[in-house]
Amino acid sequence: MAVQSWSEVLRSSKKTALISDGKRKVHYLLPDGSEMAEEYDMKTDELISRKLSSKTKLGGPGQWEVEVGEASLNTVPSTEAEIKENSSNPVFMRKDTKSNFQWRVRNIPYPVDTYNISVEPAERCCIIRTRNKKYYKKFSIPDLDRCQLPLESTALSFSHANNTLIISYKKPKEILTLEQELMKELKKLKGTNEGDVDCKTQ
Repeated sequence: MAVQSWSEVLRSSKKTALISDGKRKVHYLLPDGSEMAEEYDMKTDELISRKLSSKTKLGGPGQWEVEVGEASLNTVPSTEAEIKENSSNPVFMRKDTKSNFQWRVRNIPYPVDTYNISVEPAERCCIIRTRNKKYYKKFSIPDLDRCQLPLESTALSFSHANNTLIISYKKPKEILTLEQELMKELKKLKGTNEGDVDCKTQ
């Protein structure tokens, strides 16, 4: 029943689609007033990005938080914030495949046996540690939280190549079913092509 509840939220949300640059861009207005924006590759149906925004306590529009994909660079003011040496710091981002939730940590050069990646079911998170104490990251899997599904250690695997740590978590069948049903529904949406869209100003 728990999976059904999130699928019902998606089903009952107001959805609009836009086709642009080979991507299907979908905007959801969820029943609680929060918003979600997703982009899918039109050829593969793979999720490219997902952002969510909840209303503030006063009911105004909240900040967009990137869940999947890279944070848009133009959201950062072009000030002293972009210091050159920061480009060598590790960059953590999520980039899913059809069958796995997947995260990448770029600019992390240590050999594969340096990393210890654990699933912490009680805390509902995964933790990346390095034996040399140079990197530590705790992250959750919101998709599993929303569907109230357990975290399984056996679903996790990782590899390291080209200074990038790649962590994969096999999607449970409930998530795969939900995503397939959602994609069928999204393909039924009449997606306007960019240029035809009537942008409503707030």
